Amino acid sequence: MYQIILIRYGEISLKGRNRSRFEDILISNITHALKDLDYKRISKAYGRIYIECHSGWEAIVAALRRVFGIVSVSPALKTELDMDAIKQAALTLMEERSNTTFKVKARRPNKHFPLDSMAVNQEIGGYLLRSFPGLSVDVHQPETELTIEIRNEGAYLYHTAIPGLGGMPVGSSSKGLLLLSGGIDSPVAGYLSLKRGVTLEGLHFHSYPFTSDRSKQKVIDLAQILADYTGKGEMPLWIAYFTEIQKALQKSRYPDLNITLMRRMMLRIATKLAHREGALALITGDSLGQVASQTMESLYVINAVTTMPVLRPLIGLDKQEIIDLARKIGTYETSILPYEDCCTVFIPKNPATRPHLEQVLAAEAQYDIEALVEEAIAKTERITVSNTVRIFS
Repeated sequence: MYQIILIRYGEISLKGRNRSRFEDILISNITHALKDLDYKRISKAYGRIYIECHSGWEAIVAALRRVFGIVSVSPALKTELDMDAIKQAALTLMEERSNTTFKVKARRPNKHFPLDSMAVNQEIGGYLLRSFPGLSVDVHQPETELTIEIRNEGAYLYHTAIPGLGGMPVGSSSKGLLLLSGGIDSPVAGYLSLKRGVTLEGLHFHSYPFTSDRSKQKVIDLAQILADYTGKGEMPLWIAYFTEIQKALQKSRYPDLNITLMRRMMLRIATKLAHREGALALITGDSLGQVASQTMESLYVINAVTTMPVLRPLIGLDKQEIIDLARKIGTYETSILPYEDCCTVFIPKNPATRPHLEQVLAAEAQYDIEALVEEAIAKTERITVSNTVRIFS
């Protein structure tokens, strides 16, 4: 029945002169999301994007619900700017809802249309009441709200608004490098970064044989889930060689600082890789106070090794809120698989929660930091993870 899917966006409408660039990025992401589906064309008018479809609108809507930047979508009927045609479309839409309470809500961006919004409401509402004796009007809490948008190119009628992910289209912000562990938090941080338009690449620290190939595969699987939200269906994932650094840290004279030292090494490696690959920020799954490395003191000391912005989308969320988001985006069940990463394997019995920078610098003095970082960078591999297959490059 529906030949048009109407797409609404939110923040893009506030972008002024740059608005068309954001719309074009969103349309590009929509095109990628629909690449395997059958539709006629994608077009845009002021404040709206439209998809003309042959059939199978349900599959198209399902794909659109995973595209950031879309606030909601509505399967709709399009008619000419003629009241008789609008009445017929309204009749068609309400046939399946003929025993409900309803209201008509007309919007008239096209100010040249001869009837104003109130007159359209009254004429269409009266016509439907005469056509369906089981209908009744409820202007406050209707079971069905029939919306009519009268625009320059035609009239659009719909009674359902299906929510999307909102946010900004991926690619509208610059590149960020996500430190992706196998835990619950960092994939959620990646998701929230994508929601703000970040072009995302992942970085995972692998310490074979201390951590298994199954733990590496778990992270690849998490990246594969995130790839479904990137707008392109894929996400680059860097696998950093971290074994020699882990070996060195186990010889530290300050075992309570091992997590702090490890996180500082990770940020050093991530910073070098980010500069090389053109990323402008690092992204972590830190939540303030959740674990020893996420106290204010720990974050201060860990951050001291980089001048690059470190984005922490989860900083004010508690664990249950993060778990709820992980369930929503589909990463939770993979994150809880019992394959430990290097952050969990090497946790000391009594990690320092309030490390001092001077003490940390003294602990690092026994290492050739630059050599360890360069070796890790040199042995880092890149994987392009697709939401359908994994492509090694």
